[in-house]
Amino acid sequence: MIRMLIVGYCFGIRSERRLCEEVHLNLAYRWFCRLGLDGDVPDHSTFSKNRHGRFRDSDLLRRLFEAVLRRCIDEGLVGGENLAVDASLAGGIIIVEAMKR
Repeated sequence: MIRMLIVGYCFGIRSERRLCEEVHLNLAYRWFCRLGLDGDVPDHSTFSKNRHGRFRDSDLLRRLFEAVLRRCIDEGLVGGENLAVDASLAGGIIIVEAMKR
């Protein structure tokens, strides 16, 4: 399920219903999500149930994001100094300070 969410974020698929359709049809997405040719794609309602149930009080997704970000910084893929918001480049510290308010 998390792999499906990554596909959605990377390819701008905002609807969970549409994401399930895309993963069902696209062989590359199925491969990435480890579903194979005959694997069942989760129903779109599964995402909502997990978001409002299992992940609601958990910091699992935040910890996953931080681990991926840390790995990207270690590999030199991102620097961590700047943050792009709506395609506008802004200093990372400024954004963090603004978010604290």
